[in-house]
Amino acid sequence: MASAGGAAAPASCRRAVPRRAARGASGREKEEAGGGASGAAVLARPSPGGTGKMISESSSFVKGVVLGGAFCMLVTLLGHIKVGHGTKAHHHEHHHIQAPNKEDVLNLSEGERMELSKSIRVYCIVLVKPKDLGHWAAVKETWSKHCDKVEFYSSENVKVFDSVALNTNDMWAMMRKAFKITYERYKDEFSWFFLAYPTTFAIIENLKYFLLKKDPSQPFYIGHTVKSGDLEYVDGEGGIVLSIESLRRLSGVLDDSDKCPEQGGMIWKLAEDKQLAICLKYTGVFAENAEDSEGKDVFNTKSVGALIKEAMSTHPQQVVDGCCSDMAITFSGLAPNHMHVMMYGVYRLRPYGHTYKDALVFLPPADSDND
Repeated sequence: MASAGGAAAPASCRRAVPRRAARGASGREKEEAGGGASGAAVLARPSPGGTGKMISESSSFVKGVVLGGAFCMLVTLLGHIKVGHGTKAHHHEHHHIQAPNKEDVLNLSEGERMELSKSIRVYCIVLVKPKDLGHWAAVKETWSKHCDKVEFYSSENVKVFDSVALNTNDMWAMMRKAFKITYERYKDEFSWFFLAYPTTFAIIENLKYFLLKKDPSQPFYIGHTVKSGDLEYVDGEGGIVLSIESLRRLSGVLDDSDKCPEQGGMIWKLAEDKQLAICLKYTGVFAENAEDSEGKDVFNTKSVGALIKEAMSTHPQQVVDGCCSDMAITFSGLAPNHMHVMMYGVYRLRPYGHTYKDALVFLPPADSDND
């Protein structure tokens, strides 16, 4: 079993647990028990005066199992800490980053606004599998049209839709390959990269607004952050945003099997979004939680319906304010039909007589069939 750093567990760890502790219900059990039923009979009928000795030996056996297990757990945890914390980790204080204030945008000249709206270009990565065909079709027909470019990265070749076949079913391997291919192909074309799952609905214009005053030459790794032990990572369910600088660093460390192993190497398998955070930490890139100017999360790992239901319970007098940000970027856990409902509500439905005086307009690509 590999450790978190990719190295095999020490032999002392493998020897620490006596063979009897690892017995299963297979045919080997009798052989390893030293004779099966006959061995059990010997233990069941101790000779007179031997009871104390048997108890002592049994106690030593149990202590060996406990100490051996504890040692293995310690080795594993130390390996995890090693991977999860580079030399810079203890200097970093997690912080939240916010969208710009509307007043800041209004203070810009018309020329500056136009230049900004044209300069922020987002490349979208959607990880899919054949079982996701319904969601795949919904994403293709709805929000992904608003990306400056979108590509679907599939675990295998699917004839129904165009995709980049990655030829692996492992989500971490898929994510690694997708980011690697993206950097090699588009490092000179895009500055911001957004990765999503097929159950995620994204409002790309709000993402561009959020990124308005962020410098892509800085190492940004943005989304809905979660803390797991000492590791802070961006939850993949809400979408993951990387600047070109973060993607450049990631592309480099992906080739280092010690710092960023393809198989992870833990006793328990880490989710792909945690693996990504570990690899990025080695390059000095840390997860940052995205919020609007009021401090509300803009990357959501739940659907609108789920968030409203929670708000009705916790803020019954302020359901709308208690639910979600007005500048939300993503919602997750949506069924295909719910994506079409979201598309209608976000891009089509308008109350007559109301005007929207946004200072910026994010136009779709020239050849896009954008709504």
